[in-house]
Amino acid sequence: MAGKNWYVVSYDITEPKRWKKVYERLNGYGTRLQYSIFRCRLTKTEVERLRWELEKELTEDDKLLILTVCESCERRTLAINRPESWKQHDKTFDFA
Repeated sequence: MAGKNWYVVSYDITEPKRWKKVYERLNGYGTRLQYSIFRCRLTKTEVERLRWELEKELTEDDKLLILTVCESCERRTLAINRPESWKQHDKTFDFA
């Protein structure tokens, strides 16, 4: 099995119905940090599948940003008022 990396996924969607669909999709992949920002620990295959699933919901007016965060950077990341959001959860997801 391929190694997992940390990703920060951020999106800017103005239409509430599409925003909710993207939020619900990301909720199964990671932990919500802020209104439209998620933290995910995924394999390369999982992040590509997530990107593909999200792009089906987006229009050209929407924005999606997926940042890779190295292990060293992840350990140095501060979440001042929500430290629990950076704890690692050992959840597995079935992408069948």
